[in-house]
Amino acid sequence: MTTAMSDSFDLGEPPQPAAKADVAYRVLARKYRPQTFSELIGQDAMVQTLGNAIKRDRLAHAFLMTGVRGVGKTSTARLIAKALNCIGPDGQGGPTIDPCGVCEPCRAIAEGRHIDVIEMDAASHTGVDDVREIIDASRYSAVTARFKIYIIDEVHMLSKNAFNALLKTLEEPPAHVKFLFATTEVNKVPVTVLSRCQRFDLRRISAEQLAKHFAWVSTEEGVVAEPEALMLIARAAEGSARDGLSILDQAIAHAGLEGGGVTADAVRQMLGLSDRGAVRDLLGLILAGDGAGALASLRRQYDYGVDPLSVLRSLLETVHGITLTKVGTPADAAQPAEERAAREEWAANLSYPALHRLWQLFLKGHDEVAKAVLPIEAAEMALLRTIYASTLPDPGELARQLAGSPAPAAPAAASTQAPAPAPASSGEAPPWAGAGASAPPAPVDTGPILPPTFAALVDLLDDSGGLAIAARLRHGARIVSYAPPEFALSGSRPVSADTLAELGTLLKSVTRTAWKVSIVDAPGEPTLREAQDAADEAVKQAILESPIMKAAVAAFPDAKLESWPGQRSNA
Repeated sequence: MTTAMSDSFDLGEPPQPAAKADVAYRVLARKYRPQTFSELIGQDAMVQTLGNAIKRDRLAHAFLMTGVRGVGKTSTARLIAKALNCIGPDGQGGPTIDPCGVCEPCRAIAEGRHIDVIEMDAASHTGVDDVREIIDASRYSAVTARFKIYIIDEVHMLSKNAFNALLKTLEEPPAHVKFLFATTEVNKVPVTVLSRCQRFDLRRISAEQLAKHFAWVSTEEGVVAEPEALMLIARAAEGSARDGLSILDQAIAHAGLEGGGVTADAVRQMLGLSDRGAVRDLLGLILAGDGAGALASLRRQYDYGVDPLSVLRSLLETVHGITLTKVGTPADAAQPAEERAAREEWAANLSYPALHRLWQLFLKGHDEVAKAVLPIEAAEMALLRTIYASTLPDPGELARQLAGSPAPAAPAAASTQAPAPAPASSGEAPPWAGAGASAPPAPVDTGPILPPTFAALVDLLDDSGGLAIAARLRHGARIVSYAPPEFALSGSRPVSADTLAELGTLLKSVTRTAWKVSIVDAPGEPTLREAQDAADEAVKQAILESPIMKAAVAAFPDAKLESWPGQRSNA
C-alpha cells in the first residue's frame, strides 16, 4: 500500500537547490559610487587639502561640502568618515587619505551599517527635537570607531531653531565627534554655522572628465559606446556624475540586446536633442536667407519629437563654436570631422559683428520660446526674424551712405537650397557675411572723397565714427587754408603730435586718400563752434529786433528768448 502510494506520486528526480539567489540590480550611480579618494573625479584640490590635513593632524571638527547635485558631496562625506576611522588591514593603522577598504570600519561605513557613523537627512528631520537627539548622543564616546561622525545631508533644510540649537555643540564639540554637512544651497545656511565649518566647494565635473569616466564604466559593464555618445551624455549631465550615470544607464537599456551598443544617434533620440547635422542644415538655410526651407527644416525636427527650445539652444551652441573657431580656440577632439569643417568654413565667411548679431537674435528667440504659449510658432517667428535681419545694413555701409559714396550692391536673392555652408571656392559670401567677411565684397567706388569745405570734412569724420577727433576739430581748430587734400591750421590753438597722427590715419581711412595737414603761424578763422555760436547769436538778435518781439518784451519785461525755430543744439 505504501509502495503503491509512493509510486503514484513519483514525479522523477527531486529538484536541485538553486545554486545562487538572484542579486537585485544596482543602478550605475550606486554601483560606481567612489570608494576611495582616487576614484573621486574632478575634486583634486579638495583631496589634496584633506590629505595634507590628515598627514599633519590638523583635522577640523566640522566640514561643509557644497556644490551642485551629483558632484560627490555625500560620497566625500562618507570617504572622510572612512579616512578618519580606517584601522588598516592589520588593525593598527591610523587616519589616512587612502583608507584600505578591507578593515571592518571601512566595510561597515561603505555598507551604511556602522554604528558610530550616523547619516541624517535634514529634509525629513528639520526640527529642533531632531538636533537635540544629536546633541545628547554626541556626549557619549564612540562605540567601536575612532571618531563618532554625523553626516547631515541637505543641511540647509534645518529650521532656524534647529540651527541655533546646534551652534554651541558645533563650535565646541567633544574631541571624539566630527560633523560633516552637505548642501546644494549654501546661501541658505546661516553665517554662524558657516563660520564654524571648514568649507569645501565641490566643482562641476568637466565634460571631458565625465566622458572619460563613462567610457571606463561602459568597459566595466561590457558595453560598447561611441565616444560621441558619451560626450553627449557628459554634456547633458551638466557637471553631475550622478546625472550622467543615470543617463548612461538609460542609454544602455535603450540599446537593448541587439549588440549595437550605445550610439550617438540613439542618445540624441533618447534625450530629445536636435541632430547636429540637422542643426547645420538649418543654420545654412538661415544664412542663405531661405525662410521657407528653414521653417520646413524646423518642422521636420519638431515632428521627430525635438523640442523647439532644444533647436534654439543647439543654434546658440553652434554660433558660439563658430566664434571660438574664428578666434583660434583648439577644436574639441570628440567633435565629428564634418562639424569641425563646417565651423571652420563659417568662421572664415562670417565677420565678428555678424556672429554677434546672430548670437543676440538666437538668444532673444530662445528666451521667447521658453516663455511662449505656442513654442513651435514662437521658434518659427524667431528664425524668420533672424533671416530678415540679415538684410540690415552694417555700420560700415551706413558710414559710406552718410559720406555720399555708393553702397555695395544688395545681395542676390537667397537660394532655396543651402543645407550646408556655401563652399569656400564659390566666391560668394552668405547674406550674413557683412563687413569683414573673407569673400570679396561687391564693387564700390574706390575714388577719393574730398569734401568741399572744412566743415563738411569734420561732419564726415563725425559720421564715420571719428567722434573724438571731430569734436576736437570743431571746438579747437582754426582753419587757415583749405584745399583738399591739404589744409592748414592756426598755431594759436596748439594741436598735439598724437592728435595730428591720429587725424592723418583717420582721414586716409575715411576719404581713401592721404592728406597733408600743417600748422602755420597765422590767426585763422573762428572755430566751427565759434562760427556756429556767432550765427546763433545773429539769428537771436534779429528776432529780438523784430517788431513783434519788441512788443512782447514791452508787455512782459521779464520775458527771455530761450529758443527759436532753427536754433542749433548747444551739445
